[in-house]
Amino acid sequence: MAPRGLPRPTDAELQILRVLWKIGPATVRQVLERLGPGRKIGYTTVLKLMQIMMEKKLVRRDDSQRSHVYAAASGEVETQGRLLDDLLRKAFGGSAARLVLQALSSKPASAEEVAEIRRALDELQDGPLDESARGQK
Repeated sequence: MAPRGLPRPTDAELQILRVLWKIGPATVRQVLERLGPGRKIGYTTVLKLMQIMMEKKLVRRDDSQRSHVYAAASGEVETQGRLLDDLLRKAFGGSAARLVLQALSSKPASAEEVAEIRRALDELQDGPLDESARGQK
């Protein structure tokens, strides 16, 4: 199970984290540009969100330069693990089987996803999955 301790990011915070995971450390301006030009979000809103995220220890800030540079404090897989652990405990009573069955009944898996799931199940029979076996893209 993923370690607990960091708070669960909000949806808006997750969007910012996705940008940071994709491009690496970035300024507020760079994050704002990557969030999308069609979005109605301003610089000060992104700045405030990132300041809150820093207080929550979701991001780190390098303030050695004029423009502060922010980086995700945890990797994508680690954060997904914490979120999944929280969901598993709260919504499925700790049952991984119930979570997987609900996920597959809610949205049909593609043929490629089914093959990936089969590979993961085969590997699970041989031993615990490591990060590379999770099919992270």
